[in-house]
Amino acid sequence: MRVVPLIVLSLVVAATPAIAAERTGYSQIAAGNMGAAERSIVAERRIFPDRPELMLNLAAVYRNTGRAAEAKALYAAVLDKPAVALDMPSGAVVSSHDLAQRGLARFAPQMATR
Repeated sequence: MRVVPLIVLSLVVAATPAIAAERTGYSQIAAGNMGAAERSIVAERRIFPDRPELMLNLAAVYRNTGRAAEAKALYAAVLDKPAVALDMPSGAVVSSHDLAQRGLARFAPQMATR
């Protein structure tokens, strides 16, 4: 009878990254569905308003939908909180502060030199 709980546990563990990708809006952002991503993230932020991965992903949605001021505000809010190590889809672990700084850098004016 121990086989069944182990099988169930392994299925739950295997499904956890997929569920997390849905709750953080990652899957929708990757698919280019910014509206669905925003709805998912906003719903999660009602429960977890200070989770940096939600703030960063919502900032990405705002950036990709032309809402620069809102995106910048979320990136700044992440920087106002303690840094958190975040797992990336690539398997890398990155600081929430590094991601927020990279997001803000996308808004910096680009200067050309010749």
